[in-house]
Amino acid sequence: MTTGTAPLYLTGNFAPVPDEIEARDLTVAGTLPPELTGRYFRNGPNPLPGQDPGHWFAGAGMLHGIRLRDGRAEWYRNRWVRTGALEGRRFIRPDGTFDRTAVVANTHVVEHAGKIMALVENGFPYVVDRELATVGPDDFDGRLTTAMTAHPKTDPATGDLHFFGYGALPPYLTYHRLDAAGTLVRSAEIEVPGPTMMHDFAITSHHAVFLDLPMTFRLERAMAGGRMPYAWDEGYGARLGVMPLDRPGEVRWFEIDPCFVFHVGNAHEDAAGRIVLDVARYAPADVPVMWDSIGPNPAGHASAAAATGLARLHRWTIDPAAGTVAETLLAERGCEFPTLDDERLGRPARYLYAVADPGRTAGESAILRYDAEQGSTSAHTLGRDVVAGEAVFVPSAAPGRGEDEGWLLSITTTRDGKASELLVLDASDVQGPPVATVTLPRGVPAGFHGSWIPDVAGGGS
Repeated sequence: MTTGTAPLYLTGNFAPVPDEIEARDLTVAGTLPPELTGRYFRNGPNPLPGQDPGHWFAGAGMLHGIRLRDGRAEWYRNRWVRTGALEGRRFIRPDGTFDRTAVVANTHVVEHAGKIMALVENGFPYVVDRELATVGPDDFDGRLTTAMTAHPKTDPATGDLHFFGYGALPPYLTYHRLDAAGTLVRSAEIEVPGPTMMHDFAITSHHAVFLDLPMTFRLERAMAGGRMPYAWDEGYGARLGVMPLDRPGEVRWFEIDPCFVFHVGNAHEDAAGRIVLDVARYAPADVPVMWDSIGPNPAGHASAAAATGLARLHRWTIDPAAGTVAETLLAERGCEFPTLDDERLGRPARYLYAVADPGRTAGESAILRYDAEQGSTSAHTLGRDVVAGEAVFVPSAAPGRGEDEGWLLSITTTRDGKASELLVLDASDVQGPPVATVTLPRGVPAGFHGSWIPDVAGGGS
Protein backbone atom coordinates (compact mmCIF):
# COMPACT_ATOMS: atom_id res chain seq x y z
CA MET A 1 0.00 0.00 0.00
CA THR A 2 1.29 3.46 -0.80
CA THR A 3 0.27 7.08 -0.38
CA GLY A 4 0.72 8.75 -3.77
CA THR A 5 4.05 7.51 -5.05
CA ALA A 6 5.64 7.06 -1.62
CA PRO A 7 6.70 3.49 -0.82
CA LEU A 8 5.19 1.68 2.14
CA TYR A 9 8.28 2.17 4.32
CA LEU A 10 7.88 5.98 4.18
CA THR A 11 4.16 6.13 5.02
CA GLY A 12 1.77 5.49 7.90
CA ASN A 13 3.27 3.70 10.88
CA PHE A 14 6.53 3.23 8.93
CA ALA A 15 6.95 6.96 8.22
CA PRO A 16 10.18 8.38 9.67
CA VAL A 17 10.14 11.23 12.15
CA PRO A 18 11.99 14.40 11.11
CA ASP A 19 13.83 15.31 14.30
CA GLU A 20 15.07 14.42 17.75
CA ILE A 21 12.93 15.42 20.72
CA GLU A 22 12.68 14.87 24.45
CA ALA A 23 9.66 14.84 26.75
CA ARG A 24 9.48 14.42 30.52
CA ASP A 25 6.89 13.23 33.05
CA LEU A 26 4.93 11.11 30.60
CA THR A 27 1.29 10.24 31.23
CA VAL A 28 0.76 6.74 32.64
CA ALA A 29 -2.51 4.83 32.63
CA GLY A 30 -2.65 1.96 35.10
CA THR A 31 0.26 1.27 37.44
CA LEU A 32 3.89 0.80 36.42
CA PRO A 33 5.46 -1.87 38.65
CA PRO A 34 8.23 -0.31 40.77
CA GLU A 35 10.49 -3.18 39.67
CA LEU A 36 10.50 -1.65 36.20
CA THR A 37 13.31 0.74 37.00
CA GLY A 38 15.59 1.17 34.04
CA ARG A 39 15.41 2.03 30.36
CA TYR A 40 13.66 0.47 27.42
CA PHE A 41 15.62 1.20 24.23
CA ARG A 42 14.40 0.22 20.77
CA ASN A 43 16.17 0.54 17.43
CA GLY A 44 14.81 0.93 13.91
CA PRO A 45 15.24 2.61 10.52
CA ASN A 46 14.60 6.36 10.26
CA PRO A 47 16.04 8.06 7.18
CA LEU A 48 17.02 11.71 7.40
CA PRO A 49 14.39 14.19 6.16
CA GLY A 50 14.03 14.07 2.39
CA GLN A 51 15.96 10.82 2.01
CA ASP A 52 14.59 7.62 0.45
CA PRO A 53 16.99 4.78 1.29
CA GLY A 54 15.36 2.45 -1.26
CA HIS A 55 14.30 -0.19 1.27
CA TRP A 56 12.97 -0.29 4.81
CA PHE A 57 16.09 -2.12 5.98
CA ALA A 58 18.39 0.66 4.75
CA GLY A 59 17.21 3.69 6.75
CA ALA A 60 19.55 5.38 9.21
CA GLY A 61 19.35 3.92 12.72
CA MET A 62 17.31 5.75 15.33
CA LEU A 63 17.01 4.78 18.99
CA HIS A 64 13.84 5.48 20.97
CA GLY A 65 14.18 5.38 24.74
CA ILE A 66 11.77 5.46 27.69
CA ARG A 67 13.12 5.92 31.20
CA LEU A 68 11.05 4.24 33.94
CA ARG A 69 11.72 4.65 37.66
CA ASP A 70 9.70 4.05 40.83
CA GLY A 71 6.38 3.77 39.03
CA ARG A 72 6.94 6.86 36.85
CA ALA A 73 7.79 7.35 33.19
CA GLU A 74 10.43 10.05 33.57
CA TRP A 75 11.33 10.68 29.95
CA TYR A 76 11.15 9.75 26.32
CA ARG A 77 13.80 10.72 23.81
CA ASN A 78 14.84 9.68 20.32
CA ARG A 79 18.32 9.98 18.81
CA TRP A 80 19.90 9.01 15.52
CA VAL A 81 22.91 6.72 15.88
CA ARG A 82 25.64 8.97 14.52
CA THR A 83 27.55 6.54 12.36
CA GLY A 84 29.80 7.19 9.40
CA ALA A 85 26.83 6.61 7.11
CA LEU A 86 24.92 9.46 8.77
CA GLU A 87 27.95 11.64 8.11
CA GLY A 88 27.80 10.73 4.41
CA ARG A 89 30.67 8.23 4.21
CA ARG A 90 30.27 5.30 1.81
CA PHE A 91 30.37 1.70 2.99
CA ILE A 92 32.50 0.62 0.01
CA ARG A 93 35.72 2.59 -0.22
CA PRO A 94 37.27 3.56 -3.59
CA ASP A 95 39.76 0.68 -3.25
CA GLY A 96 36.91 -1.84 -2.89
CA THR A 97 37.37 -2.49 0.83
CA PHE A 98 34.60 -2.00 3.39
CA ASP A 99 34.35 0.84 5.90
CA ARG A 100 32.55 -1.02 8.68
CA THR A 101 31.93 2.25 10.52
CA ALA A 102 29.93 3.64 7.57
CA VAL A 103 26.81 1.68 8.46
CA VAL A 104 23.28 2.56 9.55
CA ALA A 105 23.26 0.65 12.92
CA ASN A 106 19.48 0.38 12.76
CA THR A 107 18.57 -3.15 13.87
CA HIS A 108 19.14 -3.88 17.57
CA VAL A 109 20.49 -2.39 20.77
CA VAL A 110 22.02 -4.58 23.48
CA GLU A 111 24.13 -4.20 26.59
CA HIS A 112 27.23 -6.27 27.34
CA ALA A 113 29.99 -5.70 29.89
CA GLY A 114 28.67 -2.22 30.61
CA LYS A 115 28.58 -1.13 26.96
CA ILE A 116 25.34 -0.37 25.14
CA MET A 117 25.75 -1.23 21.46
CA ALA A 118 23.58 -0.31 18.47
CA LEU A 119 23.88 -3.11 15.94
CA VAL A 120 23.43 -3.81 12.24
CA GLU A 121 24.67 -6.95 10.52
CA ASN A 122 27.03 -5.40 7.96
CA GLY A 123 29.32 -3.39 10.23
CA PHE A 124 30.91 -2.76 13.59
CA PRO A 125 28.76 -2.08 16.66
CA TYR A 126 28.27 1.54 17.68
CA VAL A 127 28.44 2.30 21.39
CA VAL A 128 25.88 4.70 22.85
CA ASP A 129 25.48 5.95 26.40
CA ARG A 130 22.51 5.57 28.73
CA GLU A 131 21.11 8.88 27.51
CA LEU A 132 21.29 7.70 23.84
CA ALA A 133 24.23 9.87 22.81
CA THR A 134 26.55 8.16 20.32
CA VAL A 135 30.02 7.35 21.67
CA GLY A 136 31.43 5.72 18.52
CA PRO A 137 32.28 2.45 16.77
CA ASP A 138 33.87 -0.46 18.61
CA ASP A 139 36.06 -3.16 17.05
CA PHE A 140 37.03 -4.63 20.43
CA ASP A 141 40.58 -3.28 20.47
CA GLY A 142 41.13 -4.15 16.81
CA ARG A 143 40.29 -7.83 17.24
CA LEU A 144 37.04 -7.68 15.23
CA THR A 145 37.73 -7.67 11.49
CA THR A 146 34.32 -8.80 10.20
CA ALA A 147 30.81 -7.47 10.60
CA MET A 148 28.85 -8.28 13.75
CA THR A 149 25.39 -9.79 13.66
CA ALA A 150 22.52 -7.80 15.17
CA HIS A 151 21.52 -10.94 17.10
CA PRO A 152 24.32 -11.88 19.51
CA LYS A 153 23.47 -14.36 22.26
CA THR A 154 24.45 -14.05 25.92
CA ASP A 155 24.98 -17.40 27.61
CA PRO A 156 23.14 -17.03 30.94
CA ALA A 157 25.54 -19.49 32.63
CA THR A 158 28.86 -17.91 31.60
CA GLY A 159 27.96 -14.34 30.65
CA ASP A 160 29.86 -14.80 27.37
CA LEU A 161 28.46 -13.11 24.26
CA HIS A 162 28.44 -15.37 21.20
CA PHE A 163 27.99 -13.85 17.76
CA PHE A 164 29.01 -14.11 14.12
CA GLY A 165 29.63 -11.99 11.08
CA TYR A 166 28.68 -12.73 7.49
CA GLY A 167 29.71 -10.95 4.32
CA ALA A 168 29.51 -10.68 0.54
CA LEU A 169 33.22 -11.55 0.20
CA PRO A 170 35.27 -14.30 1.88
CA PRO A 171 35.30 -15.13 4.69
CA TYR A 172 31.56 -15.54 4.19
CA LEU A 173 30.92 -16.57 7.82
CA THR A 174 32.95 -16.12 11.00
CA TYR A 175 32.08 -17.05 14.60
CA HIS A 176 33.18 -14.83 17.51
CA ARG A 177 32.98 -14.89 21.31
CA LEU A 178 33.29 -12.05 23.80
CA ASP A 179 33.94 -13.04 27.37
CA ALA A 180 31.85 -11.64 30.21
CA ALA A 181 34.30 -8.74 30.61
CA GLY A 182 33.84 -7.71 26.97
CA THR A 183 37.13 -9.00 25.51
CA LEU A 184 37.02 -10.71 22.11
CA VAL A 185 38.67 -14.02 22.98
CA ARG A 186 37.87 -16.28 20.01
CA SER A 187 37.18 -16.02 16.29
CA ALA A 188 36.87 -18.90 13.82
CA GLU A 189 35.98 -19.01 10.14
CA ILE A 190 33.12 -21.31 9.17
CA GLU A 191 33.07 -22.63 5.62
CA VAL A 192 29.85 -22.09 3.65
CA PRO A 193 29.35 -22.39 -0.13
CA GLY A 194 28.75 -18.72 -0.81
CA PRO A 195 27.63 -15.29 0.42
CA THR A 196 24.50 -16.29 2.32
CA MET A 197 22.42 -13.81 4.29
CA MET A 198 22.36 -15.07 7.89
CA HIS A 199 20.37 -12.75 10.11
CA ASP A 200 20.18 -14.84 13.29
CA PHE A 201 21.51 -18.00 14.90
CA ALA A 202 21.11 -19.94 18.15
CA ILE A 203 23.12 -21.28 21.03
CA THR A 204 22.47 -24.07 23.52
CA SER A 205 24.50 -24.87 26.61
CA HIS A 206 27.08 -26.68 24.45
CA HIS A 207 26.50 -25.74 20.81
CA ALA A 208 25.95 -22.94 18.33
CA VAL A 209 23.49 -23.52 15.49
CA PHE A 210 23.89 -21.69 12.16
CA LEU A 211 21.21 -21.30 9.47
CA ASP A 212 22.71 -21.53 5.97
CA LEU A 213 19.67 -20.69 3.85
CA PRO A 214 18.98 -19.76 0.20
CA MET A 215 19.08 -15.97 0.45
CA THR A 216 22.34 -14.92 -1.21
CA PHE A 217 24.23 -11.82 -2.29
CA ARG A 218 23.71 -10.65 -5.89
CA LEU A 219 26.26 -8.24 -7.31
CA GLU A 220 23.86 -7.00 -9.98
CA ARG A 221 21.36 -5.94 -7.32
CA ALA A 222 24.08 -4.16 -5.36
CA MET A 223 25.24 -2.30 -8.47
CA ALA A 224 21.69 -1.30 -9.42
CA GLY A 225 21.15 0.59 -6.15
CA GLY A 226 17.84 1.15 -4.39
CA ARG A 227 17.42 -2.57 -3.71
CA MET A 228 18.61 -4.97 -1.08
CA PRO A 229 21.54 -6.88 -2.62
CA TYR A 230 20.21 -10.26 -1.43
CA ALA A 231 17.59 -12.43 -3.11
CA TRP A 232 16.07 -15.92 -2.97
CA ASP A 233 18.43 -18.45 -4.57
CA GLU A 234 16.71 -21.63 -5.77
CA GLY A 235 19.97 -23.47 -6.31
CA TYR A 236 21.71 -22.73 -3.02
CA GLY A 237 20.11 -25.31 -0.74
CA ALA A 238 19.26 -25.09 2.95
CA ARG A 239 20.96 -26.60 5.98
CA LEU A 240 21.60 -26.24 9.69
CA GLY A 241 25.10 -26.26 11.12
CA VAL A 242 25.88 -27.52 14.63
CA MET A 243 29.15 -26.35 16.19
CA PRO A 244 30.40 -27.40 19.64
CA LEU A 245 31.15 -24.21 21.56
CA ASP A 246 34.40 -25.74 22.80
CA ARG A 247 35.53 -26.51 19.22
CA PRO A 248 34.94 -23.28 17.25
CA GLY A 249 34.99 -23.77 13.48
CA GLU A 250 34.11 -27.50 13.59
CA VAL A 251 30.59 -27.61 12.13
CA ARG A 252 28.42 -30.57 11.18
CA TRP A 253 25.74 -29.75 8.61
CA PHE A 254 22.21 -31.14 8.33
CA GLU A 255 20.10 -30.65 5.18
CA ILE A 256 16.58 -29.22 5.52
CA ASP A 257 13.82 -28.19 3.12
CA PRO A 258 14.34 -24.74 1.54
CA CYS A 259 12.90 -21.86 3.57
CA PHE A 260 14.02 -18.59 5.11
CA VAL A 261 14.31 -17.47 8.74
CA PHE A 262 14.95 -14.00 10.02
CA HIS A 263 14.50 -14.78 13.70
CA VAL A 264 15.19 -17.64 16.08
CA GLY A 265 13.01 -18.13 19.13
CA ASN A 266 15.29 -20.40 21.15
CA ALA A 267 17.24 -23.66 21.10
CA HIS A 268 18.14 -26.29 23.66
CA GLU A 269 19.47 -29.81 24.06
CA ASP A 270 16.98 -32.45 25.16
CA ALA A 271 17.58 -35.48 27.37
CA ALA A 272 18.34 -37.65 24.33
CA GLY A 273 21.08 -35.32 23.14
CA ARG A 274 19.02 -33.87 20.30
CA ILE A 275 19.11 -30.16 19.53
CA VAL A 276 15.69 -28.51 19.48
CA LEU A 277 15.47 -25.24 17.53
CA ASP A 278 12.36 -23.01 17.37
CA VAL A 279 12.17 -20.39 14.61
CA ALA A 280 9.79 -18.09 12.76
CA ARG A 281 9.95 -19.85 9.36
CA TYR A 282 8.94 -18.46 5.97
CA ALA A 283 7.86 -21.01 3.36
CA PRO A 284 9.50 -20.50 -0.07
CA ALA A 285 6.28 -19.10 -1.54
CA ASP A 286 6.12 -16.46 1.19
CA VAL A 287 9.68 -15.17 0.82
CA PRO A 288 9.13 -12.98 -2.28
CA VAL A 289 5.97 -11.54 -0.72
CA MET A 290 7.78 -10.71 2.50
CA TRP A 291 10.82 -9.30 0.66
CA ASP A 292 8.83 -7.17 -1.80
CA SER A 293 6.35 -5.86 0.75
CA ILE A 294 9.08 -3.97 2.61
CA GLY A 295 10.96 -2.91 -0.50
CA PRO A 296 10.61 -0.09 -3.01
CA ASN A 297 7.69 -1.60 -4.94
CA PRO A 298 5.26 -3.27 -2.52
CA ALA A 299 2.56 -3.86 -5.15
CA GLY A 300 -0.19 -6.13 -3.90
CA HIS A 301 1.22 -6.16 -0.38
CA ALA A 302 -2.16 -6.14 1.39
CA SER A 303 -3.73 -8.92 -0.65
CA ALA A 304 -0.56 -11.02 -0.64
CA ALA A 305 -0.15 -10.68 3.11
CA ALA A 306 -3.78 -11.63 3.62
CA ALA A 307 -3.27 -14.78 1.59
CA THR A 308 0.05 -15.91 3.02
CA GLY A 309 0.34 -14.30 6.46
CA LEU A 310 3.69 -13.94 8.18
CA ALA A 311 6.25 -16.51 9.16
CA ARG A 312 4.97 -19.39 11.26
CA LEU A 313 6.53 -20.85 14.37
CA HIS A 314 8.28 -24.11 13.52
CA ARG A 315 10.52 -26.52 15.40
CA TRP A 316 13.50 -28.36 14.00
CA THR A 317 14.73 -31.34 16.05
CA ILE A 318 18.29 -32.23 15.05
CA ASP A 319 19.33 -35.79 15.94
CA PRO A 320 23.13 -36.00 15.65
CA ALA A 321 23.13 -39.75 16.31
CA ALA A 322 20.74 -40.47 13.45
CA GLY A 323 21.95 -37.65 11.21
CA THR A 324 18.39 -36.40 10.72
CA VAL A 325 16.27 -33.29 11.18
CA ALA A 326 12.53 -33.42 11.93
CA GLU A 327 10.40 -30.36 11.19
CA THR A 328 7.19 -29.57 13.09
CA LEU A 329 4.69 -26.72 12.75
CA LEU A 330 4.10 -25.39 16.28
CA ALA A 331 1.47 -22.71 15.65
CA GLU A 332 -0.68 -21.90 12.64
CA ARG A 333 -0.98 -18.18 13.31
CA GLY A 334 1.51 -16.00 11.42
CA CYS A 335 4.01 -14.22 13.64
CA GLU A 336 7.40 -12.55 13.80
CA PHE A 337 9.95 -11.23 16.33
CA PRO A 338 9.93 -14.24 18.72
CA THR A 339 11.36 -13.45 22.16
CA LEU A 340 11.71 -15.22 25.51
CA ASP A 341 12.99 -14.88 29.04
CA ASP A 342 16.71 -14.40 28.37
CA GLU A 343 17.57 -16.40 31.49
CA ARG A 344 16.24 -19.43 29.54
CA LEU A 345 18.23 -18.70 26.40
CA GLY A 346 19.86 -21.90 25.17
CA ARG A 347 17.93 -23.93 27.74
CA PRO A 348 14.44 -25.48 27.68
CA ALA A 349 11.84 -22.69 27.72
CA ARG A 350 8.11 -23.18 28.04
CA TYR A 351 7.08 -19.79 26.65
CA LEU A 352 7.86 -17.79 23.55
CA TYR A 353 6.37 -14.37 22.80
CA ALA A 354 5.80 -12.94 19.33
CA VAL A 355 3.94 -10.31 17.33
CA ALA A 356 1.19 -10.86 14.77
CA ASP A 357 0.22 -8.24 12.20
CA PRO A 358 -1.71 -9.60 9.23
CA GLY A 359 -2.54 -6.08 8.04
CA ARG A 360 -5.69 -4.02 8.50
CA THR A 361 -7.51 -5.79 5.66
CA ALA A 362 -6.65 -9.27 6.89
CA GLY A 363 -7.26 -9.22 10.63
CA GLU A 364 -6.27 -7.84 14.00
CA SER A 365 -2.72 -7.35 15.21
CA ALA A 366 -1.71 -8.91 18.51
CA ILE A 367 1.03 -9.84 20.94
CA LEU A 368 1.18 -13.63 21.28
CA ARG A 369 2.34 -16.10 23.90
CA TYR A 370 3.12 -19.63 22.77
CA ASP A 371 3.03 -22.31 25.50
CA ALA A 372 5.23 -25.23 24.42
CA GLU A 373 3.95 -27.46 27.23
CA GLN A 374 0.31 -27.03 26.22
CA GLY A 375 0.94 -26.46 22.51
CA SER A 376 -1.36 -23.44 22.70
CA THR A 377 -1.25 -19.75 21.81
CA SER A 378 -2.89 -16.88 23.68
CA ALA A 379 -3.13 -13.33 22.40
CA HIS A 380 -3.42 -9.74 23.53
CA THR A 381 -5.44 -8.32 20.67
CA LEU A 382 -4.81 -4.74 19.58
CA GLY A 383 -7.36 -4.43 16.79
CA ARG A 384 -6.90 -3.43 13.17
CA ASP A 385 -5.66 0.12 13.67
CA VAL A 386 -2.78 -0.40 16.12
CA VAL A 387 0.46 -2.29 15.42
CA ALA A 388 2.76 -3.73 18.09
CA GLY A 389 6.53 -3.80 18.01
CA GLU A 390 8.64 -6.62 19.38
CA ALA A 391 7.61 -7.63 22.92
CA VAL A 392 10.60 -7.70 25.30
CA PHE A 393 10.37 -9.83 28.45
CA VAL A 394 11.47 -8.23 31.74
CA PRO A 395 11.71 -10.73 34.61
CA SER A 396 10.28 -10.15 38.04
CA ALA A 397 12.83 -10.00 40.84
CA ALA A 398 10.69 -12.25 43.06
CA PRO A 399 12.70 -15.10 44.62
CA GLY A 400 12.05 -18.42 42.94
CA ARG A 401 9.96 -16.76 40.24
CA GLY A 402 8.19 -18.76 37.58
CA GLU A 403 9.33 -18.56 33.96
CA ASP A 404 6.47 -16.25 33.00
CA GLU A 405 6.62 -14.04 36.09
CA GLY A 406 7.46 -10.67 34.62
CA TRP A 407 6.27 -8.16 32.04
CA LEU A 408 6.28 -7.64 28.31
CA LEU A 409 7.22 -4.21 26.95
CA SER A 410 6.22 -3.18 23.44
CA ILE A 411 5.93 0.13 21.61
CA THR A 412 2.60 0.24 19.81
CA THR A 413 1.76 2.69 17.02
CA THR A 414 -1.44 3.54 15.20
CA ARG A 415 -1.43 2.59 11.52
CA ASP A 416 -1.57 6.23 10.51
CA GLY A 417 1.65 6.77 12.47
CA LYS A 418 0.23 9.60 14.55
CA ALA A 419 0.31 8.14 18.09
CA SER A 420 2.30 5.62 20.12
CA GLU A 421 2.31 4.07 23.58
CA LEU A 422 4.62 1.92 25.62
CA LEU A 423 2.45 -1.09 26.40
CA VAL A 424 3.18 -3.08 29.58
CA LEU A 425 1.60 -6.53 29.82
CA ASP A 426 1.66 -9.19 32.51
CA ALA A 427 3.61 -11.96 30.79
CA SER A 428 1.67 -14.61 32.72
CA ASP A 429 -1.66 -13.17 31.50
CA VAL A 430 -0.96 -11.85 28.01
CA GLN A 431 -4.60 -11.87 27.00
CA GLY A 432 -5.56 -9.76 30.01
CA PRO A 433 -5.76 -5.97 30.21
CA PRO A 434 -2.52 -3.97 30.19
CA VAL A 435 -0.73 -3.49 33.49
CA ALA A 436 0.06 0.03 32.28
CA THR A 437 0.38 2.17 29.19
CA VAL A 438 2.66 5.17 28.78
CA THR A 439 1.58 7.82 26.29
CA LEU A 440 4.54 8.80 24.12
CA PRO A 441 4.84 12.37 22.81
CA ARG A 442 4.90 11.32 19.15
CA GLY A 443 4.20 8.43 16.82
CA VAL A 444 7.17 6.05 16.85
CA PRO A 445 7.82 4.47 13.45
CA ALA A 446 7.80 0.70 13.04
CA GLY A 447 11.19 -0.67 14.04
CA PHE A 448 13.07 -3.83 14.80
CA HIS A 449 14.53 -4.87 18.16
CA GLY A 450 15.09 -3.48 21.62
CA SER A 451 16.30 -4.29 25.13
CA TRP A 452 15.41 -3.58 28.70
CA ILE A 453 18.46 -2.11 30.43
CA PRO A 454 18.00 -2.16 34.19
CA ASP A 455 19.53 0.45 36.42
CA VAL A 456 22.98 -0.02 37.86
CA ALA A 457 24.37 1.66 40.95
CA GLY A 458 24.34 5.39 40.25
CA GLY A 459 22.26 4.79 37.16
CA GLY A 460 21.75 8.46 36.37
CA SER A 461 18.76 10.50 35.35
